This record gives sequence, C-alpha cells and structure tokens, in this order.
Amino acid sequence: MLPTIEWRSDAVVMIDQRKLPVSEVYVFCKTAQQVATAIKTMVIRGAPAIGVAAAMGIALGMRRSKATGTKQFATEFQKICDLMAATRPTAVNLFWAIERMKKTFADAAQGGCSVDEITQRLEDEARRIHDGDVQSCRAMGAHGATLVPDTARILTHCNAGALATAGYGTALGVIRAAVEQGKTIAVLAGETRPFLQGARLTAWELVKDGIDTTVITDNMAGSMMRLGDVDLVVVGADRIAANGDVANKIGTYGVAVLAKEHGIPFYVAAPLSTIDLNTPDGSRIPIEERHDREVTHVGPNRLTPEGARIRNPAFDVTPSKYVTAIITERGIARAPYEESLAALMMSGQRAAGSGQPAAGSRQPAVGSGRPAGGRQQ
Repeated sequence: MLPTIEWRSDAVVMIDQRKLPVSEVYVFCKTAQQVATAIKTMVIRGAPAIGVAAAMGIALGMRRSKATGTKQFATEFQKICDLMAATRPTAVNLFWAIERMKKTFADAAQGGCSVDEITQRLEDEARRIHDGDVQSCRAMGAHGATLVPDTARILTHCNAGALATAGYGTALGVIRAAVEQGKTIAVLAGETRPFLQGARLTAWELVKDGIDTTVITDNMAGSMMRLGDVDLVVVGADRIAANGDVANKIGTYGVAVLAKEHGIPFYVAAPLSTIDLNTPDGSRIPIEERHDREVTHVGPNRLTPEGARIRNPAFDVTPSKYVTAIITERGIARAPYEESLAALMMSGQRAAGSGQPAAGSRQPAVGSGRPAGGRQQ
C-alpha cells in the first residue's frame, strides 16, 4: 500500500504528489503551518487524504504548543483549526475531520484532562481517522467490486486511489478489490487537465500494481464510449449533497453526461465522511478556483498567450440524475438518494455509537436501481 501520509513523533510525513511520477519525494512537515501549506499547494490532495492531513496537522500543532494552561491551549487549538479550514473549501472531509478533532478536544477538556493528556488524545484521534480511512476504503472496495463484471473496461477520472486517501483508495479501491477477486480489469485513466492527476497519479498507482492501464486525454472519453471501449465509469468525490449531487474534479460532469448518453453505468465511490446532508443540493457546494498558472503552463512551458483570461475551477457538480449508484463503506446507495444516503449515514452513526468500525461487515445495497454491472437506461 502506498505510503500517502503517516504520523511521526515530530513530523507529519507525506509523499509530494506534485513530483510524481518522475520522482518519489517525501515532505516532512514539522509545524501545523507546514501541513496547511502542503494541503493548499497540493503536496497532498484527495478529499479523504486532506481530512487525515488536517487532523494530523492539528495534533502536531498542539504537541508543539508552549501553552501551560488549558485556556491558552484552547485558544491555540481554535487558531490551528481555523488555519486548516481555510486550505481547501470544497472537500467536506476536511471539515468532518476538524469537527472530530474539536469534539475530542472538548470531551477531554470537559473531563478535566491536563494539557498533556489533551495532546495525547488529539494524536490518538488523528491516528484513528487515518486507520479508519484505510478500513473504509477496503470495505468500499468490497462493495463496489460486486458491481464490476468478471471482465470489465473501466474509465476513471482524476485520482481517487491510495494517494487521495490514507491508503487503498475509493474509486481505485473498487478496481483493486475487483482485481483481487480475480476479475479481468483494464483501466482507461483520463488525464484530468489541468493538474493531470489521472495521467500522473492514477496511471502511476495502477502500473505499480500491475493493472492494465491506458491513459487517454480528457476529450477522448466520448469517442472511447462510442467505440464500445468502456463498460463502466468509477470516480471519487469531494462532497456529495443530500440529494446525491456530486462535486468531484473538474471534467467529471462531462464524463457523466457522456456515460448517460451511451447507456454506461456511472458509479461514485466515497466514504460517508464525504456525504454532506447539511447541503441540500449541488448548487450549495462551494467550488474552489485555483491559480491561473495551472492552466497557462505545463512545468516551465507556457501554453497560452499573454493577455488571455483564464478560468480554473478545480471541481464541478454532477447532478444526481447522472449517477447510477454511490458506493460507500456501509453499502451502495441508489436513487432516491435523499432516502438512501440518509439511511447509510444513520447506519454509520449506529455503528460508531456501538463501537463498531465504520467499515464494518458488508451491508446490502440501499435504495433501488439497475442490477449490478448492468447498463443504465
């Protein structure tokens, strides 16, 4: 399993995804500010991985705190939480992880814990978030693999693999699980302009795993579908609204529309932490705009003329009507998503309340929809 991010006693260590696939370089973040910068500058990316990084950054920042009393300690804690929250606005896992850390802090403080005890509890919680993400991805993969035929050509967009999580992956977790079950899988990895996560990261992961991989440019997807070279699409998500609208890397919406036109199932794989029931639909999801240079340049080479205006939204929203099913660690949701997603979230809350891991035993699919692996109409 790729070492996306790990906690060390004095640092949060993460692979620098900007350098892949040319070189494997690890960044050692020794302060909360360095972790926040790593998130913002895409050293680490992918909604689940961002949440893990933020939790570890908070724990690291508080471990380095010089506060001697709980009141000053609480003030520093809030500042670090605000620092992390300002890094990437679209990925809801970031805010989910911060809220978990806030609850851990509040419970420890109300219990009369010392500064040292609170610090240890925050570190323990960050580790649990990391380990729970890996568990979730493996459970998600097991559910998702049931939707994959014995022989399948799968199109994916962006990177939703081990690099986007604490390990194993969401969309790529489904692919990995299908391969582990002995299914014959070939993957088309859309390049994902402008940051090229598909060409650089997804292809790198799959090639390392020995999985048949072909990189295509983003504007080839429709043609590949028309030629019959795609059996299903599996992507990840950065936020899923209560009605099933999905925010994911820019270009996902176009792939979903093309899949619908060609009668190809379009699946989204994401943990429960990506589902935001407080956001009623996709129009309420904030969309991050990134720096012009990601569009104007590839490395040092400029592609566009000086004076041309640039748009660079990092994400788009795919309406739920284009989504065949949403794969989570607790089961598979199908339309109507308002009901099926709420049911899965309730299932996850019950499991957490009973002490069971969120990625517990496999659950039956929730909601209605087409049979596994079938063409959508």
